[in-house]
Amino acid sequence: MTISFHLNGERVDLTDEVPPTTTLLDWLRETRGLTGTKEGCNEGDCGACTVMVTDPDSEQGLKALNACILFMPQLHGKAVRTVEGLAGPDGTLHPVQQAMVDHHGSQCGFCTPGFIASMVTAHTAGKTEHDTVLAGNLCRCTGYAPIIRAAEAAADAPIPDWLSDTAPDVAPLTIAPQSSDELAAIYAAQPDATLIGGATDVGLWVTKQLRELDRVIFLNRCADLKIIDVTAPDTIRIGAAVTMAELLPTLDEYYPSYASMVRRYGSEQVRQAATIGGNVANGSPIGDNPPALIALDATLHLRHGNTRRDLPIEEFFIDYGKQDRVPGEFVEAITIPKTAPHLACYKLSKRFDQDISAVMGAFSIAVEDGKVASARIAFGGMAGTPKRATHVETALTGQPWTEETVMTVADEWAKDFTPMSDMRASAEYRLTTAKNMLQRYFLETQGQARSVREVMP
Repeated sequence: MTISFHLNGERVDLTDEVPPTTTLLDWLRETRGLTGTKEGCNEGDCGACTVMVTDPDSEQGLKALNACILFMPQLHGKAVRTVEGLAGPDGTLHPVQQAMVDHHGSQCGFCTPGFIASMVTAHTAGKTEHDTVLAGNLCRCTGYAPIIRAAEAAADAPIPDWLSDTAPDVAPLTIAPQSSDELAAIYAAQPDATLIGGATDVGLWVTKQLRELDRVIFLNRCADLKIIDVTAPDTIRIGAAVTMAELLPTLDEYYPSYASMVRRYGSEQVRQAATIGGNVANGSPIGDNPPALIALDATLHLRHGNTRRDLPIEEFFIDYGKQDRVPGEFVEAITIPKTAPHLACYKLSKRFDQDISAVMGAFSIAVEDGKVASARIAFGGMAGTPKRATHVETALTGQPWTEETVMTVADEWAKDFTPMSDMRASAEYRLTTAKNMLQRYFLETQGQARSVREVMP
C-alpha cells in the first residue's frame, strides 16, 4: 500500500511502514519535523492543528481540516498545506499572515498557525463569513476582535499564485474502495473491520481511547456514497458518505431550520469531514442528525453484500450502543421527503458554536382546521438513543393547536423520557427544556419568532 499526496507543493509517497491509523498531526510533527501544526486538544475541538486540504473528490474542493483526527490514508490523492507552506518561496507572507501581523492578531502564538490555516483556506475559497469560518479555532489570549479585523483586511487581497495546488494522480488503495459495490464485498468478507468516514468520531478512539484498530476500511473514495439525488419528485436520497458541509446547501434549499442547526454542528473543520451516515451509524444518543431525520420520517438504506434492506430510521436505534445492523452491514443512504414545511430543529448547548448538544429537539406538527392533524417529535440527549416523544405526539393529535393544549400535555413528557444527569445538563433541566421547546415551536407557528441569538428586553 502506497499513500500518495502533495505536501506544501511536493509529492510524498508513503509505503507500508506508516500504519493506517497514523494521524497527519503525528506524522507531520514526528516524521517530517513540521511542528508549526500544533497539538492542543487532540480531538478536533481547538483547531490548533488545522491544515488546508485540496480534495478533488469533494464538491467543496478546498477544506480546512483538523490534522489531529485525520488519518494518513484519507490524504491519498489530495494536496495538503501546513502553516510552513503558506508563505511564498521567497518568504513573502500570505496576505492573511501579513494582516495578522498588522492587526496584532497573535499573543502567545500557540493557536496562531491553526487560525492562519483556516483563514488562508477561507481566503482561497472566497469565504467571508469569518465568525463561522473561525468558530473551530480557539484563542484564549488575543481575543477574536483583532483576528476578525485581520480576516476582513485580507479578504480582498489577490490569491497568491504559489497556492495553486493540484492533487496527484494515484492508484486505488486496497483499504479505500472506490464504490459501494467494492465496499460491500470487502466488508462482507471482513465484518470485523472498522469503517471510517470522516474520522471525527473514530479518530478519538485512537487519540483519546488509545484503541488499536486492526482492520480499517476508508469510505471517502466511494464516489456513489457521496451523491445527493434530488431527481425524484417527492424524496431526496443522501449518500452515507456525504459530509455535513456538502449537505448544507441542500438543507438550505429544502429545510431552513435543519440547515440552521447544521451550521452549529461541530465546526467548519468538523463539518468538512463528518458524514451524515457516520453520525447515524455510530448510534450516539446525542447525535444532532438523528432527531431531525426521525422527525422527517426518514428511511435508512442498509446493505450487506448484495442484500439491501430499508427501515424507518427510528427503528435503527435499539438501545444505548446497539443498532439494528448485522456484522458486515453498512449504511448506504438515507431518504427524506422533499418537503417538510412544519419542520423545526432546536439545538441547546452551553456554547452557541461547536458544542455537543445537551438537548436536541426536532418537531414536525401539521395543523388542519385549527387542530393537530399529525405530530412527529424526536429528541437527542433525552434517552440512551435518539427517541420519539410518542406520548406527547398522541396527546397533541386531534387537539386544538393552542398554547393551552401545549401546556396540558406537560405531564406526558415524563412518560416518554427519563433523561440522565451529566456534565452537560441535569435530568430536570432536560425535561424542562424539552417542554419549553414545544412552547417555542407553538409561538413560532403564531409568528412570534424566538431566535437564540436575539437579545430581548
